[in-house]
Amino acid sequence: MIILKYRLFSLLLLLFLVSCTTPQPAKREEVTRLPSFLQESDSSRQIQLMNQKILMSALSVKRDPYEDYRIGPEDLLEISVFEDEKLNKTVRVSSQGQITLPLIGTLRVKGLTAGDLERELRELLAEKYLQNPNVNVFIKEYRNQRIAVMGAVEKPGVFDITGQRTILDMLGMAGGLKEDAGQTLFLIRSPPLIGKDSVEVSGLLPETLVIDLEELLIRGNSGINLSVTHGDVINVPVSGKIFVGGEVVKPGGFLLKGKKMTASQAIVMAEGLKLTADATRVSIFRQSENKNQRDLITVNIDAIQKGLADDVLLVENDIVIVPKSGMKTFLVEFRDTFRGIFGLGFSLGSL
Repeated sequence: MIILKYRLFSLLLLLFLVSCTTPQPAKREEVTRLPSFLQESDSSRQIQLMNQKILMSALSVKRDPYEDYRIGPEDLLEISVFEDEKLNKTVRVSSQGQITLPLIGTLRVKGLTAGDLERELRELLAEKYLQNPNVNVFIKEYRNQRIAVMGAVEKPGVFDITGQRTILDMLGMAGGLKEDAGQTLFLIRSPPLIGKDSVEVSGLLPETLVIDLEELLIRGNSGINLSVTHGDVINVPVSGKIFVGGEVVKPGGFLLKGKKMTASQAIVMAEGLKLTADATRVSIFRQSENKNQRDLITVNIDAIQKGLADDVLLVENDIVIVPKSGMKTFLVEFRDTFRGIFGLGFSLGSL
């Protein structure tokens, strides 16, 4: 009986010494765990800020939507020449984007602003007919333009608009971005009609313009707030996902929700590491240029949390796998077995 007690005491002493030399995951859990409401607040803050920018743009009265309007088919133009009333004319732009005027003949006006057309008419009339003519162009009727907004917006649909509108205008009409909106917007534009009869070129694909929403809405880069034209399609894809598996509390897929996420933040989203996790050998599997393969990136979460290594920024569809620690797994399993057999209520230190 004395020998049995001595062996039990020796075993407990050995386990105590092993637990003292093992890194303390309790401290790591304090770093990696956040209340769920804070996680949700952090992930949606970016979208909220973007929607504020969209709302502010929609309420702005600084820009006249007709000021830079570009003439298109079916518009009705009122043209006045001060020096000769016979040249005054009201004309509708043809489906090919052309008008016909006395002395000048047929003129392509599609894509011009009223100011552009005034300058062009002055130059043409001054060449042969009038000296320093005064020309005024007034757009009497605007054609209805149809712009589609789809994807992760509150009110997707096709919008009939008049005047010149921009990407921000259309996002405002669509009610702003949804919580799961990504960071990228695609502006899909039909190929131009060219040639004498404006016949579409066979095989010519629609043009796709890529807009960084963070650059547009957060940094305020107005240079990429492009004007939209009839037939444009605006698509805001949902945010990409990253996946976390292995020795974490709640493995699964997590939306990026319009923000950047690092490896350690992804583990926070999975509610932290299990006691059996090996945080020094976390694997990130990333889609390579060869889409049939994935690149492997190994990171040390322990070192990152101690400030000894840089955190790794994740990209869409990354898979983060946290492996088991052999020693920690053995100790946890031994502890559970020991408790089950002897019914002892002691704790193995950091386990």
